[in-house]
Amino acid sequence: MSRRVALSPDIVPVLSTGRHRSPRKGACFMEMASFLAGERWSDHPKCTHPLLAGLARQINDTVPDSVRSRLAPMIPSVIGLTSDDLHVDARLALHCATTALPVASATRQNVLALGILSCERVLAELDGRPRDSMTPRSREVLDRVPAAEQWAREFRADLPLTARAFRRQTAPHLVALAVEGMSEACVEDPYGQLVDLLADCIAMTAEMVGPRTATGTPVTWGGAPDGSDVPERAAADS
Repeated sequence: MSRRVALSPDIVPVLSTGRHRSPRKGACFMEMASFLAGERWSDHPKCTHPLLAGLARQINDTVPDSVRSRLAPMIPSVIGLTSDDLHVDARLALHCATTALPVASATRQNVLALGILSCERVLAELDGRPRDSMTPRSREVLDRVPAAEQWAREFRADLPLTARAFRRQTAPHLVALAVEGMSEACVEDPYGQLVDLLADCIAMTAEMVGPRTATGTPVTWGGAPDGSDVPERAAADS
């Protein structure tokens, strides 16, 4: 069972991989965030959007010790960044996928392209745009990998998409795949790119959460609070 932890000046956790039962054994990115937020010691604190927290955990566990210290200054900035607005999930996942696809190996490109199409479909539904509309960044990235886009469009033809499944499965899996693809990419300083990705996603979330939560009414997909009325409509449109 998790419990509240008090830290003395001589027990300040050093960021390390994995979960830790107490700060004396170290801390990952989100465990330290839970402490700074005054929550119970946990790597799944309530103070941060689940998808952003998942991205932080994975990057924390992926980069080497020499790079992990660069994550520490970002920890306070994730506290309070949470929202029920599905825009946050879709835009974070889309940014991760469009960042990873240009550098990912060919074996990952098909699924990343499929993820981009899924994110764009969700955003189109949320924003009242045509179902197959595409943001300029996604169009630019997919134009570089026409074979992957063709595969993704053919695979997606009969693929149902619901808000609940997107939030709980599609978006987290896409973010994880993006981090894996970037960490294994044959590029200069792949770990530095992951640090930049987390910084970008924190900034994006801060920008979205501020104005959207000010009204106290999160934007959702469909009429139900979790967008659960979408499955029938989405399946019918497939």
